[in-house]
Amino acid sequence: MLVFGKNVATEVINSKTKIKKVFVTKNFDNKYILDYLRNNNIKIINMDKREMDEKYGKGAQGIVLDIEDYEYHELNEVFDSNFVVILDHLEDPHNFGAIIRTSEAAGVDYIIIPKNRSVEVNSTVMKVSAGALNNIKIVEVNNLVSAMEKLKDNGFWIYATDMDGEEYTKVEYAEKTALVIGAEGTGVSKRVGDNSDFIISIPMFGKINSLNASVAAGIAIYEVVRQRKQG
Repeated sequence: MLVFGKNVATEVINSKTKIKKVFVTKNFDNKYILDYLRNNNIKIINMDKREMDEKYGKGAQGIVLDIEDYEYHELNEVFDSNFVVILDHLEDPHNFGAIIRTSEAAGVDYIIIPKNRSVEVNSTVMKVSAGALNNIKIVEVNNLVSAMEKLKDNGFWIYATDMDGEEYTKVEYAEKTALVIGAEGTGVSKRVGDNSDFIISIPMFGKINSLNASVAAGIAIYEVVRQRKQG
């Protein structure tokens, strides 16, 4: 997997992710990163700045790393936790990264995503998550509904966010809670909604009838946190 940017490079180093090789421009001068690469005998390949900008965009900041793909966790690891976020075929990596960052800050244990027709961990997700990806576990499953049934069998209650549900602040969240966030534009799929225990909604008071997925996730996640803090 190719990732780029000084901050992402620092996060990769701090997380001890295996780095296969690195492309840098001649004027790249981050001593911490360069010293780490040289001290660990990681292959460094010089690249013309114009070529790098054309290929990866100016956001590359003079460095591109070829690292091992993200290693997803297994569903059975989730069963002993008590706070999970499920993303129902989210597609935007910026939303995914923002949800990872919010989830980590709120103490969410795991994020579950489907294997197909869904955003995966990539360079954009890593960058937007601002280091949070190193501190939260992502699980990839073949079938969301099947995964939800297994969560229920292990004591979880499933709360799906949708426009037609009970107001999210009026719902009492269980000790083992799984929040479902729907995809951009389409929301929670019918099968996922039908297999959820509760449908919760965030009231709208303006002219639009929906929120950005990462914003909706943040609101719902922190309501669970608020209730738990109050006991």
